[in-house]
Amino acid sequence: MSEMPRKAVSRTARLAALPLSFAGRATLGLGKRLGGRPAEEVAAELQAQTAEQLFATLGKLKGGAMKFGQAMSVFESALPEDVAGPYRAALTKLQESAPAMPTRTVHAVLADDLGADWADRFRSFSDQPSAAASIGQVHRAVWKDGREVAVKIQYPGAGEALLSDLGQLSRLARVLGPLIPGVDIKPLIAELRERVTEELDYRLEAESQQLHAEEFTGDADIVVPRVVAQSGRVLVTEWLEGKPLSQVVSDGTRTERDRAGQLLARFLFAGPSRTGLLHADPHPGNFRLVKTGRTAASWKLGVLDFGTVDRLPGGLPLPIGTSLRLALAGDAAAVHDLLRQENFIRSGITLDPDAVLDYLLPIIEPTRAEQFTFSRDWMRTQAARIADPRSPAYDLGKRLNLPPSYLLIHRVTLSTIGVLCQLGATVRLHEELVRWLPGFAEPEAD
Repeated sequence: MSEMPRKAVSRTARLAALPLSFAGRATLGLGKRLGGRPAEEVAAELQAQTAEQLFATLGKLKGGAMKFGQAMSVFESALPEDVAGPYRAALTKLQESAPAMPTRTVHAVLADDLGADWADRFRSFSDQPSAAASIGQVHRAVWKDGREVAVKIQYPGAGEALLSDLGQLSRLARVLGPLIPGVDIKPLIAELRERVTEELDYRLEAESQQLHAEEFTGDADIVVPRVVAQSGRVLVTEWLEGKPLSQVVSDGTRTERDRAGQLLARFLFAGPSRTGLLHADPHPGNFRLVKTGRTAASWKLGVLDFGTVDRLPGGLPLPIGTSLRLALAGDAAAVHDLLRQENFIRSGITLDPDAVLDYLLPIIEPTRAEQFTFSRDWMRTQAARIADPRSPAYDLGKRLNLPPSYLLIHRVTLSTIGVLCQLGATVRLHEELVRWLPGFAEPEAD
């Protein structure tokens, strides 16, 4: 598939066929079981086939379909191990790959937005894309002043495709939901849809990236490429060399995993404090481990793709850090009151403060210890506890509310934790929270 399918009828048909295929495959599986094949063997085969079809379809469609797949990919750690294997391979394919635009389309967009003489701006330009994502692809080039650059080019029709896909996926939420236990798919899709207009605007992305690049210039831990040029559907930034975090996940050493995890946690909490913006697309394809020296302490985290950000002028909200500190101190009544004040507990809903604290403590365990090793086992345990209808946490979780102002923060935090679990990183999270999260450190005595 060389171009983004742009006709709504064509795209809708591909997505609508998914649940029918799943149902047909389940019927075929029943037949095989009746024929004497072991249920476990048939189930494993169906999982593999379903995963392959789902994410192959999402990847080919690009647009909102692929963006949804990328958003889901960071939750792979929550899948039970007996079904995680097939999905893991299919999900990670979406993090840095997609079918490429034809060269003629690339050149047409460059001519439209940089001018007919666009080639004169470059010493060289590679027609072969170096990376592709949900709404655009990246080409490596050398700018006219000799700097190596990344040229991000938006797919023609990306906006129409994003809205079409996310609308259709919202209608399929009931079918897609069981793929990621413990994650409510419909609000995730709704939130992605709300961000479409902003992400399509490369001018806004350029502003957000340049703000981060300037703030982190000379930083010992974080590096963000500077913006070189932007016009219409084209964004040119400095090229960033480094090992993609997706590769660190798949074959990184223990030292690489731990360093990448520590820096990812640091950026999650330091970014809003230092820039007033929260990078809101934390899948592994958007990060690089940049080895600037021989020792791990000198390695940096390279951060890419600022198309989706949450604007937090005062940094992360004070109630997040305050409620975490109070929960770790075991002050159930104060936590309950603060959650009600922020509308996490709606008016008219009665919850036992001790039960709320029991619900929260396992989830916030990584914030208590001096260091914590994230793992898929830990993530699966949390997901199963919340998703199991027999668990007290299941009923309580359904009665809690997620205020709209916290929705993106919640998704980014959960996604980042998912990546840390994929890395299996040992992270000193507590020290990052003390330094960067408002309200988490003990208040100074008067």
